[in-house]
Order: sequence, then structure tokens, then C-alpha cells
Amino acid sequence: MSVCDFKQFRCFQLQKLLILTLLTFSTTFLIKYASIPCTLKDFQDGEDSTRSQSCREDLYKVLSLRTKEKGDLNCSKIIKGDSDAVKRGHQLNAVTKKITVHLNETMYLNITNDCHYFKEFRKYITVPMSKEEEDFPIAYSMVIHKNIEMFERLLRAVYAPQNIYCVHVDEKSKKKFKEAVRAITSCFDNVFVASKLERVVYASWSRVQADLNCMDDLLRSNVQWRYLLNTCGTDFPLKTNAEIVRALKTLNGKNSLESETPSQHKQSRWKYHFEVGDHISETATEKEPSPISSPIFTGNAYFIVSRDFVKYIFEEPQVQKFIDWVKDTYSPDEHLWATLNRMPGVPGSSPYSNKYELSDMNAMARMVKWSYNEGDITKGADYPICTGTHRRAVCVYGTGDLNWLLKQHHLLANKFDPDVDDVAINCIEEYLRYKTLYRNDL
Repeated sequence: MSVCDFKQFRCFQLQKLLILTLLTFSTTFLIKYASIPCTLKDFQDGEDSTRSQSCREDLYKVLSLRTKEKGDLNCSKIIKGDSDAVKRGHQLNAVTKKITVHLNETMYLNITNDCHYFKEFRKYITVPMSKEEEDFPIAYSMVIHKNIEMFERLLRAVYAPQNIYCVHVDEKSKKKFKEAVRAITSCFDNVFVASKLERVVYASWSRVQADLNCMDDLLRSNVQWRYLLNTCGTDFPLKTNAEIVRALKTLNGKNSLESETPSQHKQSRWKYHFEVGDHISETATEKEPSPISSPIFTGNAYFIVSRDFVKYIFEEPQVQKFIDWVKDTYSPDEHLWATLNRMPGVPGSSPYSNKYELSDMNAMARMVKWSYNEGDITKGADYPICTGTHRRAVCVYGTGDLNWLLKQHHLLANKFDPDVDDVAINCIEEYLRYKTLYRNDL
């Protein structure tokens, strides 16, 4: 059965690709559209030249993620905060989410039978877009459990051929979901499923172990990546790969993640032993004191850490003792990484003096809007009201959040959900693709 036999697929995309076909040959590619074939050098050098601009326009015709079904949606105006455009975006979202059928596991299993076709159909960028990016590979740990289309759109958004991606799929995930993930990853030399999968239980050690499994696999790969970023299935990038590279370079070997002094309430998370079954539960058994002399800090599950940091935590005995100690605590991902990043001797870490505390707003890793901190920012609120919805007190972003969100310095944001607001995701996709190819804002 062909892809176009599925009514849900937009076959006009395939027809468009037949007109403009991108051929990839190592680091040189031709566009069968220009009268004189464009080479990678035309995109990497002399970007302001007439020749370079013409080549970028040709490439954008192939790789633009804007589709006809968006109608009069104006993502450029939405991102600039135009109230009429935002209102129209919300209206369009309300209509389309009732009728849109997202790509499912069966569809992905079908189109990945031909990997070359899959990458063309889904418009992946398969060559480094600059020498700077090519020379600065990044590693990603992607921990997912459902929503195959959202995972694939996230992968496409952060994908670059010089990077490397480890995908951890929850052992509890449905069989067909796992098969679809493996089918997608099999189409890339630099994307793979973790060699060991965990049964992930919310707020338990298994969430940390999933990232550790990917860390170990990534260290064993042949790619000499510089930094590691971890993601989950509801994340989406706010920056192009080129912008991420430049942001990581400014760190100069330092890590960037939330790390603050814990509240009295949060200290209870490691005071008692917790047991894990289908869920995590506290016991009356008090834990022994921490095996490290430096204090414990709190943060969140998201991090940006150097390669040296990752190597160190596997090799340093004192770190391994601390890792073993936190395994039976509540939500260890919210104090393990934060503590290690303030522990003396750890590569890229900061001193544990309170002068070096870093909030989630100041760290680069992730922009998360918490419902209890939303409000009027001119009156002291952390961030404006969420225009989407909330899940576990976290904003699932809506179209009206984009203007503020894309002004932040964070590399990624959480949470996005196409069933809540697909227009928001569509506009970020269009924004990032345009900026990647033209190096200018949409």
C-alpha cells in the first residue's frame, strides 16, 4: 500500500517533492531546479551574495514546512505578537484539531520502508548547514513513551547529520509504538534506540536510569560530540542548530542547568526510603546521610552538560556512591543533576556557594511555565498567562505563547502537544526551518 492510499496524508507534498528533489552526496549536494547546481559552499559561505540567496530560495522551496492546509495562517505575525494573527491562529486550531488525523505508528512503519523517500517526504535536512555546526557535534538523549508523530517532529526539528541521537523508549510502551520508533531510527546512521530500555515509573529512579543508559551508549559511539542535551517527548526547540552551537560555545566547558538550595519540603524527598512498583511510595525507613560532603541541591530533569561531565560521572567512585544513594529517593532527577553540578571536581560544575545558584529561568536548558508563577509580568510574575492549557501545573503552550517564548534564551521548551495546539508547533517548525535556511527571522 502506498503512502497516498492513506487519506490522512497530504499527497500534494509528494507532488511538490517530485518537482524539486534534493540529492545528497556527502557534504556536497545539488538541487535539480537551479540552472546552475548549488553546492554546500554556496550555503556556508558568502550568504549575502546574490548567488547564495538564490540557492537558499531554491532550497527553501524544497524544505519549507509550510503547507497549503494552513490557509491564511500567518506565523510571522503570530511570532511578532500581532493580536489579530494570534486570534486567527486560535480559531484555526479550534477547527483543525477536530478534523486533523495525526500520523500514527502504522503510517510511519509504511513510509519508512523506503528511508530515502521517508527523509524526502518529511523534509529532513541531511547535510551540515555550516562548517561551524559540522565541527561542533551535539548529542541528544531522548526519553519518550507515546505520541509517535510528536517524537518524529521533535527529531526532525533538532536533527543535523553531524549530531548523534539516542532514543530511550519506555519498556511499558505499546509494541507498535516501539516498532515505529525503531523503524524511524533505522533510517539514520546517527539515530539509534538505547541498548537497554527501562520500565519508567513517574518520579522514580528509572527516569534517571533511562538518561544514564543513553549517556553510556553515546560515549561508546564514534561521534566526538561536545555537549549532551536531554529531551522528553513533549519538548520542542526554540533555537536552530546553529544557534544552539553558538550558545554552547559561550559556556566554554561549563554546564547549564537549574541548581538551587532545596526548600524544607523538598528535603523530605531524600530523608526516607521510597519503594517502586507501579508507582512510587514513601516508607517509614529513614535513609543514611549522603555519602558526599558537599550539600544537596534541587533542580529539574533537564540538563546541558559537557562530554567531560558525562565521562566523569561514570568513572569517579565518589559520584557513583552518590548515584547509588539517590536511587531510592523521590524524583531523583530533580536533585541528582543539580547536586553533581555543584560538586567540587566535577567537570563544568560551579562552586556550591550560594552565589552560584541558577534558577530554571537563568539556566539554558529548558523553558517551563508553572501555573502558580503565571500572571502579569509587569507586576512581578515570572511569566505571562499560558494561552494553551495546563498539565501537572505545567503550561502546554498555545499559539499566544510564541511571541514571549521565542524571546527567551532557553534552547528548548516544555510542554507541547498537537492535540492541544498544533498551530503553535506548526509555527515554531516554520520559524526554525526559515531561520535555518535564510539565517534571518521569519
